Formats: sequence, structure tokens, C-alpha cells
Amino acid sequence: MAKDKLRYVCSACGAVHAKWQGRCDACGEWNTITEEAPVQRGPGPAAKAGPGRRLEFVDLQGQSEPPPRTQTGLAELDRVLGGGFVAGSAVLVGGDPGIGKSTILLQAASRIAAAGKRTLYISGEEAIAQVRLRARRLGLHEAPLALASATNLKDIVATLEAERDAALVVIDSIQTMWLDSLDSAPGTVAQVRSCSAELIRVAKAANFALVLVGHVTKEGTLAGPRVLEHMVDATLYFEGDRGHQFRILRAVKNRFGATDEIGVFEMTERGLMEVANPSALFLAERRGNISGSAVFAGIEGTRPVLVEVQALLSPSNGGSPRRSVVGWDGGRLSMLLAVLEARCGLALGNNDVYLNIAGGLRIAEPAADLAVAAALASAATDQPTDPGMVYFGEVGLSGEVRQVSQPEQRLREAAKLGFTAATLPRRTNRKGKPAADALGLHEIGHLADLVAHFAAKTVKQRSG
Repeated sequence: MAKDKLRYVCSACGAVHAKWQGRCDACGEWNTITEEAPVQRGPGPAAKAGPGRRLEFVDLQGQSEPPPRTQTGLAELDRVLGGGFVAGSAVLVGGDPGIGKSTILLQAASRIAAAGKRTLYISGEEAIAQVRLRARRLGLHEAPLALASATNLKDIVATLEAERDAALVVIDSIQTMWLDSLDSAPGTVAQVRSCSAELIRVAKAANFALVLVGHVTKEGTLAGPRVLEHMVDATLYFEGDRGHQFRILRAVKNRFGATDEIGVFEMTERGLMEVANPSALFLAERRGNISGSAVFAGIEGTRPVLVEVQALLSPSNGGSPRRSVVGWDGGRLSMLLAVLEARCGLALGNNDVYLNIAGGLRIAEPAADLAVAAALASAATDQPTDPGMVYFGEVGLSGEVRQVSQPEQRLREAAKLGFTAATLPRRTNRKGKPAADALGLHEIGHLADLVAHFAAKTVKQRSG
């Protein structure tokens, strides 16, 4: 029998390499490839048990009941999950250390336990005294939550198999779990993958909701949650800066709900508090008389969200001008700057450009192009945008402004927050009345129309 060879696995993406190398060819990360022991092979269970049984197929027209859910008591978390935790499902909650993963899960687990459902919280990073201290600080110490501290997976599996009435089990975190049958340290790809597979098997057999906490370090010493995304039913990521009060919980995968749904929380002394109206919170400190600022009417999942886009231009000191972006795609900013200069005649090549999405939210949809262009044109001409105006629309390479999805929801949210006008792409479908009749709609077909508006304001100011 041929001898099994050692293999080398990337701790960031799980790619397998024949030999060690400094950079992973699959994801491009550096110093993330670790040595993994060979898998012990032998006669599989299929050979011992004989041939399998024949599958039975059914029609698509059959009716199936929706899966039962356990609501957490946190409306924002339930929104991201699609209505609550599904029995027998596995949910991965990822994010940087200290961003609030353990806090929100302790809050949710305590509320579910207070509702009379058996809830287990197994901590591998903190001692029981530390978890109790956090619960007392959050005002959750009286909740009937079953708490344990362990890292040995065999002990955890044996305990979970004996718990027949559990509704929710939280593992904090999966990087600390270890299986003694594997010759590798906790946190490696082999340990994380094997421990997760065993926990998911127990969760589906016992029909309880399983939550796995995963974190990523900049050094890549711990296996990131991206290795587990294909194994779990839902993947949630915490976004935001630890020094910022806002936290964004985003669903990037969900087999029981919508993807790209977000929940907005505010970090306080009493834990993570829900933000029912994130648009008003993101715009609370906005000043409408400053150049380089524009309000974008976006869609995050099923929710319309209004955020402020801030742009700042400063003369470059020589060399390559700097492009600094926070909360948006840097490549898309470079494209938009090229369109403004080549198609609209706006000279920006000799300026350092700084772009920021206020509030800590990260925007990915192309509909923000028009709002970013408005902020850049406002900063270049030193003319503030209309404080009652919102912007949305996608910009093409020729400068045309393209239509985006769900314009009525964006306009409705803007009207609800007191905005009086909106700049948007020209609509081809004009059937029916817009959702916000009170808004003055300025439809443009080319980005040059937007730049001409700010240039006209500059001429008017000089002549006046």
C-alpha cells in the first residue's frame, strides 16, 4: 500500500497544495499554508454495510411545511436569520476579535432560555467566571442559561447526545475545539473542519440549532470561518470598527432566508442594542452645508438605508496621487474618477482623493455610483449639495447613468426622513405614480448633467 503523503492546507481558504509555499495560489494570502497530517484510510463503512438503499424521488408540486423557528427576541438578529433559528441548522457567526460576536449570542441565548427553552452555551475561550461577569454587566445573570467551559470535542459530543431537549447550542469558538484523534493543534484547518463536521452531525441528529463562533486574525494563525462556509446552513459576518459604536450583522449565506440582509446594532454599556431606523442614525450628525457630502439611498437586503457619502480632495505633493477609501470599493472609485475626467472634463488627476461612507457601513451595490460622483463633484467645485437631495444610480464607462432596482423603496425611505428631492436615472417605465409623490425628481441620463449642475452653481455664485 502506498504511503500517504503530507499535504499543505491554506488556513484562510482551505486550498490543498502539494508542498509548502509562502503565498496561497487560490486566495493570494501570505503565510497561511500549514502542514496537515495524512488522513488514515481504510475500508469505508459502505464496504462493510453492503450496498445502499434505492432513493425515492418526488415531484416539485408537493407541499412542505416551513421549518419551525426559534425567535431570539432581537428583531434585527431575527431579520438577518430569516425569522429566527431553525431546528437542526448550523449557523456560523464570524468577525474580528472583540467586535461583539460573543455579546450578541449571549444576549440571544439568554432571551431564548428566559422563554423556557433549553439553551446551552459552551465557551472554549473564556472561563465560566468571565462569562458570568459579562452576563452580570449586561443584566442577563438571572436568565436560566446552561453554561459550560470545555474544548475537548469528545466530551462536548457526549454531553450534547445526552441532551435531548436542547433548542439552541452555542460553541464559542470553533477555533478552540480539538479532537484528540487528529495530530494537529487546535485552530488548524484539519481540527476546525473535523470538529465542525462532528458538531453539525450531532445537531442534525438531535434537532437543535447550532451556532459556531469563528474569528480571523490579521496574521492568519487561526483558521478563518471561510473554511466552514460550505458546511453550515447560514453564515453571518459582523462588520464595523471596534472603536466605532455601530455594528453591522450581514448574512452572506442563508439556506432558510434572504442573503445580503443586514441588522444594525449600537454598542452600549448594556450590550448590543437594536437600531430600528438605521437611516436616521447614519444621518444624525450630517451637516448639509459642507461641500463633498451627498446622501445615498441604498438597499441592503430588503431594507432601504440612507447613508452619507463624504469626499475630500487635496492637492497632491507629487508622485502618484493617493486614493483612500473607507466603506466602498477602491477599484470602482478609480473607475469613477476616470469617467469624471475623461467624459465630464472634471480635472481630478492631480488631487489626493479621500472617500468615506459615514457610520461604518460598507456599501457594495453599484447604485452608489451617482452619490459618490455627486460628492466628488461637490468637493471639486466647492459647492455643497442640496441638503434635501438624495442620489442613486449606476454609472457606466461612457458616463451614462443606468437604472437600478427598487427605486420606489428608495424614494419612500427618503420621503419618510424628510428629504424633498432625488437625483436618479431616467426611468423608462413610467406606469403608475411614484411611491413618494412629495419628492421632486431630477432624472439625468449622463454624468455630465450632474457636473454641469455644480458648474452652474459655481458660475452663479461668482456672478452674484
